[in-house]
Amino acid sequence: MDKVILSEGFRGNLLITQYGKVIVESEQGYADLPNKRLNHKNTRFASASAGKVFVAVAIQMLIEKNMLDFSDTLGQLLPIDLHQIDPEVTIEQLLTHTSGIPDYFDEQVMDEYEQLWKDFPNYKIRKNSDLLPLFIDKPMQYPKGTKFSYNNSGYVILALIIEQLTQKPFDTYLNEVIFSPCHMDSTGYFELDRLPSDCANNYIFCESTNSYRTNIYSVDAKGTGAGGAFITTEDVSKFWDALLHHRLLSKEMTEQMFRIHSEDNDGSYYGYGIWIHKDNNTLENILYFQGQDPGVSFISEFNPMNNIQITLVSNFGDNVWREIKKIRNSLY
Repeated sequence: MDKVILSEGFRGNLLITQYGKVIVESEQGYADLPNKRLNHKNTRFASASAGKVFVAVAIQMLIEKNMLDFSDTLGQLLPIDLHQIDPEVTIEQLLTHTSGIPDYFDEQVMDEYEQLWKDFPNYKIRKNSDLLPLFIDKPMQYPKGTKFSYNNSGYVILALIIEQLTQKPFDTYLNEVIFSPCHMDSTGYFELDRLPSDCANNYIFCESTNSYRTNIYSVDAKGTGAGGAFITTEDVSKFWDALLHHRLLSKEMTEQMFRIHSEDNDGSYYGYGIWIHKDNNTLENILYFQGQDPGVSFISEFNPMNNIQITLVSNFGDNVWREIKKIRNSLY
């Protein structure tokens, strides 16, 4: 496995396991650039939209507890004024990005996530309901269930539903039913101005000053259902192991999560909270979840053909997608 070499200058961590055994582990770059504090194996990294997979699992857990159903609707579940949002949007449509509800970060309108905070201070975003003013008054993007369109608001709504049903903050519930049982002891949703130990700062390069700045004014002050969990590569591996061995969901529900439910215009496929790479040359699909924010890039995948997990994360927003293609070519 010494063929696996990251590009020169890549900053972040890599973990590759096979059948539960670590076969490659790499830590590069600084967690704290000015103080030259290096990334290490226990560094906690922001993971952006990757956290959607945790929300999806929690929703499916509630379904298996008969507290929820895929066909339940927003109008039934949330005691809020939905304005122009269709109250008949279902849980399944939210999970599969086919709901059509307005997205607070519309990539067709904005190029960069940090553009959101020009008129709405990011330090106000510390819980899911804080994001409602950014989309609740907007019209539907398209009729529910008619197509795929990646939607952050949908997972904020799912997190609000978790909170409504459990009467707990969504991250408290995720810790109780996922992180703690999986012994993901370093994982959590932390406020940027109250970060615990071993968290990497995230850096954005500024061409105008030829220097780096942190992303503290570019992302939510605390993660929501749309993403923002801090993780370690080891904790991600623990999550995969629990999910794949049906310690979180039943075998039947796990298989349903990994099944293709929707498809975007680029030929990418989606299950419940998880992306699916359909490989016509193999019998099984590669499963992955990913995230990108200013200064954040993350991807983690599982290949059932060889039981290999690859998790790659950068706190400088380095191109993990290019790197993982190189890794696949080295391994397969």
